[in-house]
Amino acid sequence: MRRREFVGSAAFALLAACAEPEKTLSTGDAAGEEMYGLISQMKTLPGRRNEVIAALLAGSKDMPGNITYLIAEDMEDKTLIWITEVWRTKTDHANSLQLESVQEAIGKARPHINGFGTRIETRPVISD
Repeated sequence: MRRREFVGSAAFALLAACAEPEKTLSTGDAAGEEMYGLISQMKTLPGRRNEVIAALLAGSKDMPGNITYLIAEDMEDKTLIWITEVWRTKTDHANSLQLESVQEAIGKARPHINGFGTRIETRPVISD
């Protein structure tokens, strides 16, 4: 499976898992701010992918406004991970970057990160 196909498949699977036909669709918060999604690729140093994943998973618990934070290992390249995020709003995502737990996770992961690749912003539509 090619990377672009993976991104599309991951986004579709995430939305399908969240959707239930009898529920109403949500596109944002009560104040009118739209939902925010992010699909990004992170490159790790060879042999360090597990350390980065562990740090990100530990730091991504209890983030206000976060609906989904999914980390996936690239099956073709052992140095790549894909991160799929769904947030109530873009503001919630921005605010999460200030959380102590997130800053700590970034600090732990940073020495093992070798760059970033694809970054796609999305507007998720999921069931409430």
